[in-house]
Parts: sequence; C-alpha cells; structure tokens
Amino acid sequence: MSRDRDVLAAVRGEVSKAVFGQEPILWGLTAALLLRGHVILEGVPGVAKTLMVKALARSLDLGFHRIQFTPDLMPSDVTGNVIYEGGAGGLRFRPGPVFTNILLADELNRTPPKTQAALLEAMEEHQVSIEGETHQLPKPFLVVATQNPIEYEGTYPLPEAQLDRFLFKLRVDYPSREDERAVLRMHDEGKDPHDLHALGISPVAGADDLAAGAAGVAAVRVGPELTSYLMDLVTATRRSPSLALGVSPRGGAMLQSASKAWAYLSGREFVTPDDVKALVNATWRHRVLVRPEVELEGATPDAILDGIVSQVPVPD
Repeated sequence: MSRDRDVLAAVRGEVSKAVFGQEPILWGLTAALLLRGHVILEGVPGVAKTLMVKALARSLDLGFHRIQFTPDLMPSDVTGNVIYEGGAGGLRFRPGPVFTNILLADELNRTPPKTQAALLEAMEEHQVSIEGETHQLPKPFLVVATQNPIEYEGTYPLPEAQLDRFLFKLRVDYPSREDERAVLRMHDEGKDPHDLHALGISPVAGADDLAAGAAGVAAVRVGPELTSYLMDLVTATRRSPSLALGVSPRGGAMLQSASKAWAYLSGREFVTPDDVKALVNATWRHRVLVRPEVELEGATPDAILDGIVSQVPVPD
C-alpha cells in the first residue's frame, strides 16, 4: 500500500514542475482519481487551472482530451455524431472528444445549458447514447471542469443536476507570495510553463496504479461513530434556516468516500473526524443552496457549512 501512495505522490511531484503551490488542489485531484469522481476547478483567469489539469494528464499514462467550451459549441462537438459514408460504408459513429480517460472541460460555464447537458450521461453512467445506440466510455473516465466565478460576464450557471455529479468543487486561489515569485522566476528564465515536455513532466503512473490505490481506499475503515457524525452533519444542512436545499444522500456518500481517500493518502487505514471536516466544503459547497435573502446579506455556502461543522459535536 505504501508503494501505491508513493506513486501518487510522484504524480503530484510531476505536476509541481509546472504549477507552484496549490497543494490542497493537487491532493483533491489525486483523491478524485482514486474515486473516479469528477471535479470542478473554480477560480479567476490566470491562476493555472488549465495548466494544472494538463500537467496532471501528462503525468499519467492515460488518454487525454481537452474541450474549450464556448457559446457556439454544440452537443455533438462533445459526444460525437453519426456520419454517412458513401458506398458500402453506410452510417458510422464518429466518437467525440468525450471518449477518453481524462477530459478537461475548459470553461464549462461559458457554454449554454444544452451543451453542458451533453456531459450528463457520460458523467453519471460512463456512456453516450447517439441515435438509439449506446457507446461505452473508456475506463477510467474522469471529467475535470474549469470555470470562472459565476459573477463574470458571459457565464451560465451549471444546473443542480449536473453539479451533483461532481465529487468536488475546488477553489483555486491566488498563489502565495513565494509561489508567485517562483512563477516570475520561471518566466524570467525563459521557460514556458505550457511546454510540459521541456519541463521534464512524464508519465509516472497508469491505470493499474490507480486501481491499486482505489483498492487501498476501499479497505479504509469508517467506524460507526464516524458514520453517525457524518449523518449528523447531513441532517444539520437540511435543518439549517440559511439553506433552501440541504445535502442529499448522494452528497453524504460522496463525503464518506472522499474522507476514506483522504485518510488513505495521509497514510492511515481509518477515517478520523478531521478527514471529514477537511472535505466538507469541497464536497458540499456545490450541493447546497443558500436562501436568497441570506445570500443578499453576504452569506456563502462555505461560511454556512463552516458554521454547521463548528456546531455539530465531534465524536470522542
């Protein structure tokens, strides 16, 4: 089990050749790989969201496609379409870029809802249905979507049904002063952070390594007291006067799985309350709905969830 964790640490090390800092984000992406859970990376332009995913994909011996989501993108540009070939060819399905292992959905909230919805079946069932025929996606399949904050012009909020299919929504903030200094130094030395080959980033893990890590996560124990604690947190979101929508059973299950992955990556075979608390916001901030009148007062999902975590008793 130690070797599996070493391999995953090596993946984060490769990404760090191009992206400085952002350690919590890299840990979250690693946990998502083990759980085959989809991720939203949200942050203002220029904080290396796209670069991070491209570097992650290069460090893995897996298929990778990138889709730049734009207002004029059509659903068939994502999933593929049926084309007619002359002669005896007849109709043939031409797969779209969604047929890969890691899909970078860049600026997902800049495309209209109809095209956003093209990913729903792929994310939930790992398949695409075209003209009455079902086409299976490769395994593993992971969507990492980047998006700008919804306050930015030209964005379309993702519907709740699609948000619920993402394991994490990770906030990518500005780097620390020292990390930003390292970025400036890289540019001053003439290095292109997008030239991943020149930076020496290479595949250090593959599908078998991720499968071994997933087996390690599955073996992590969740004690009955932790299950009760997690359920208390879920119930508190549903009873919160600040929330119009609390956490669903799927959200509770996702937090439990994420906590197991976090414990595994931390070198433990059991989940602690700190594992759960560390991942509440990342796993639930996109699953709860703040009441409009509370939102007008400046409340955010993170602030409300922090308050709930501080009030729910922690098991001994």
